[in-house]
Amino acid sequence: VMRRNPFGMDICCRKGSRSPLQELYNPTQLSNTAILHQIRRDQVTDTCRANSVSSRKRRVLTPNDLKHLVVDEDHEMIYCYVPKVACTNWKRVMMVLTGRGKYSDPMEIPANEAHVSSNLKTLNQYSIPEINHRLKNYMKFLFVREPFERLVSAYRNKFTQKYNTSFHKRYGTKIVRRQRKNATQEALRKGDDVKFEEFVAYLIDPHTQREEPFNEHWQTVYSLCHPCHIHYDLIGKYETLEEDSNYILQLAGVGNYLKFPTYAKSTRTTDEMTTEFFQNISSEHQTQLYEVYKLDFLMFNYSVPSYLKLE
Repeated sequence: VMRRNPFGMDICCRKGSRSPLQELYNPTQLSNTAILHQIRRDQVTDTCRANSVSSRKRRVLTPNDLKHLVVDEDHEMIYCYVPKVACTNWKRVMMVLTGRGKYSDPMEIPANEAHVSSNLKTLNQYSIPEINHRLKNYMKFLFVREPFERLVSAYRNKFTQKYNTSFHKRYGTKIVRRQRKNATQEALRKGDDVKFEEFVAYLIDPHTQREEPFNEHWQTVYSLCHPCHIHYDLIGKYETLEEDSNYILQLAGVGNYLKFPTYAKSTRTTDEMTTEFFQNISSEHQTQLYEVYKLDFLMFNYSVPSYLKLE
């Protein structure tokens, strides 16, 4: 049976149980939450349309573009993970969902294990027909965060923590070499004292853009998850992480035994912290940086931060 629904999507009805997509687009009772997610979807669609020249660049997605999309066959869901937006906990939850009983408590899974790629199946591992079938029929979701708060979070994690030596070697040394006048030999060798201003200068440097794609920790959501090419059914926000996550788990039919892990992190990057980091960035650099992340701001409805001094 094909049923039209108020949101204009054809959803084929299974006998008996309702799929997550049916529950989302034809809710048993229309909730404010369903309406909120519809507004978020519309915002993405409108932004893609308004910026179609820059956002669509009529290209076809390749399997390589799909390596951030984690597939859960049992619950027919696809999650696009964005680093620095609770992605460790969401990967843990996906391991519980796809583990067929191997795990029951997400927080018992060590963080480093959640990032082992073989522990989760990603969409790029399927054939083209299988990919298309899943993109069409599975419930797709992602989580987003205020772009500059996410950026500061990535900087703090990757460049100010002593243990992240691989990042210091791979990116820090390059940033110091390119952005710091009269750098010491030690700084050039270690790359472990990158200043936020230098990181920003590196991000807006046209040379960087030409040389290689951004690392996933500071790549735009728009480039990681391709929301103008892939229609996401749910867009969760870091600011409402718990409610949005538990709504998704409820739609998946697992809400009664699986809750999204909550934890009060005292070290998490806040708006005040982000404001402070941007104090020393020139208005010219702020403007250029905003341009880099502009689609993420518009698409996910984040206003221009009040601390910015845009030119």
